[in-house]
Amino acid sequence: MTTPLGEKIKAIIRANGPVSITDYFSLCLADPQHGYYKTREPFGSVGDFVTAPEISQLFGEMIGIFMVHAWQRHGAPSEVQLVEIGPGRGTMMADMLRVISKLAPPLYDAMSVHLVETSDRLQEFQRQTLADHGDKVSWHSDFNDVPAGFTLLAANELFDAIPIRQFVRTANGFRERTVGLDANDELTFAVGVAGLDSAFLPDGQLPPIGTIFEIAPARQAVMTTVCDRIAAHGGTALAIDYGHMATGFGDTLQAVRMHEYDPPLEHPGEADLTSHVDFQHLAATAAASGLQINGCCHQGDFLIGLGLLERAAALGRDRDAATQDGIRAAVERLAGAGEGKMGELFKVLAVSSPAIDLQPFRPAR
Repeated sequence: MTTPLGEKIKAIIRANGPVSITDYFSLCLADPQHGYYKTREPFGSVGDFVTAPEISQLFGEMIGIFMVHAWQRHGAPSEVQLVEIGPGRGTMMADMLRVISKLAPPLYDAMSVHLVETSDRLQEFQRQTLADHGDKVSWHSDFNDVPAGFTLLAANELFDAIPIRQFVRTANGFRERTVGLDANDELTFAVGVAGLDSAFLPDGQLPPIGTIFEIAPARQAVMTTVCDRIAAHGGTALAIDYGHMATGFGDTLQAVRMHEYDPPLEHPGEADLTSHVDFQHLAATAAASGLQINGCCHQGDFLIGLGLLERAAALGRDRDAATQDGIRAAVERLAGAGEGKMGELFKVLAVSSPAIDLQPFRPAR
C-alpha cells in the first residue's frame, strides 16, 4: 500500500540512495505534484487537523488584544506592518482585526496588513475571509517582500511544519537519520553517514544507543530572518506552536491524517507531517539577533493572562445553554491540560526590539 508520492520517493531512493529526513519532510509537504499542502484541504473538520483559530474566535481575539498591548508598549507608532506568516484560512487574522478595530481604531487606521502565504489555494480562502478589510490587506509569497518598518508579527503553527534533521546515536557517535528501502521495497528509516557536531547536544551524559536528536536549521533561518527585520525596524513577534521549552532528546516526527496519528512513512503526501518545536533554540536564535526575550509560557497561561475567561463569559452572556456549553468546551480545549487539549502542549514565545515589558509575561529582571 503506497501513494503516488511514495512511489516517487522510492524512485528517487533507487536512483540516488536514501534521502535525509529533511528532504523526505519537504517532499511530503511541498512536492509540486503530490505534496500535502499542494493537494489537500488540511484544516477543519473535513481536513486532517484543527488549528486553534478554527476552534473558537476567542483565540484570534486574544492575539488581537496582545498586538494592541504591544503597540501601546512600543509607544503607539503611527506606521505599523501587522504580519502573519502561514495564515491558514485567514480566520485568526479576521478575529485579530475585529478586536483591533474596536479596541484601537488609531492602530487599525494606521496599519497595513501583510499575509505571507505560498499556497495560491489558501490565498483564495484568505481573500474571502478578509474581504471586508479591502486594500488594507496585501499578500506575499516571501517574507522579504513585506515592506520594511515597525512590525507586529504572529506565527501560529508555522515552525512545526518547517523540516527538521534527525540524528541517531550509534556506537560511532550521532549519525543522520535517513529514509531508505527495506528488503520488501518499502520505505524504512535508516542511518546515514553524516555526523553531528557535539556542540549541538544538550549538556549531560550521552543517551542510550538508538536515541534520536533533532535539529532544525531551516527553522533557525526563518526565525533569524524575522528577528533581523524586527531588530532593524522595531516591533514584536509572537510564535505559537506545540513543542518543548528545553532542548532534549527524542523523536517528535509525526504524521496526522484524518484527525488521527499516522506512521510518518505510511502515506507520504496524504498526511500532514510535523515535529515539535524547540523553543529554547528559537529563543536563543532571537537573542543572537539582539532581540529581547519577553518570555516563553504555556498557551493556556498566555490566553488566560490576556483575559480569555472574562471574554468567554461576555461572549456567553444571555446566550442559550448549548452556545454557552460550546464556548466552555472551546476554552477548555484552548487553555486546558491533558489529552486532546492545547493549553500545555502549545507554547508561546514573544520577542521584541527595543526591550519592553509585555503582558502576560513577567518583566525581565
